Amino acid sequence: MSKRIIIDAPHNVKQVLLHSCCTPCSGEIMAALSAIDIDYTIFFYNPNIHPRKEYEIRKNENKHFAEQQDISFIDADYDMDEWYERTKGLEFDSERGPRCTICFDMRFERTALYAHENGFKVFASSMGISRWKDMQQVNAAGKRAAEQYPDLTYWDYNWRKQGGSQRMIEITKQEKFYRQEYCGCSHSLRETNRRRKAQGREKVVIGKAIE
Repeated sequence: MSKRIIIDAPHNVKQVLLHSCCTPCSGEIMAALSAIDIDYTIFFYNPNIHPRKEYEIRKNENKHFAEQQDISFIDADYDMDEWYERTKGLEFDSERGPRCTICFDMRFERTALYAHENGFKVFASSMGISRWKDMQQVNAAGKRAAEQYPDLTYWDYNWRKQGGSQRMIEITKQEKFYRQEYCGCSHSLRETNRRRKAQGREKVVIGKAIE
């Protein structure tokens, strides 16, 4: 496994709230935080994930891995109706477009609120490490959410750097994490299935991981 570079948390804090979208994305970040003796808590709030079966698979794996590492895990509400309401009219928007910005804003607003109400001075997210995401778009949403509270900072570290992306892949393979071929929402699933059909492939099977 490639060597991990030791990083410094903002304001030298020792507690961080980590918003996690799934275990493959958060595994390397969890390891990085542990390496610098950060006491962190996983916050799982992802009402975009569709269908519910897929949501439960991703959540339960993340919860199980956190328990293995003796890390606190917060299971937030699955308010998909609110997600659909906020993204209404953008059903056919392209990936990384305005719909994704709204999605990030919604998830980070809830994360920031929890951080503020529970004494966390810094929160971060695993979403920026994913190849599905525009890191600048993710970080901008995180900063907007943090700006609502004067005592809160969003940690915009580039988790892909210094071998982070490669270690993410290595940890995912080592731990045999569940990986799916689409970002999470019903619209990304639809577009993924459209591409697969054009390639002569079968539709995504929920619960069947990428090999």
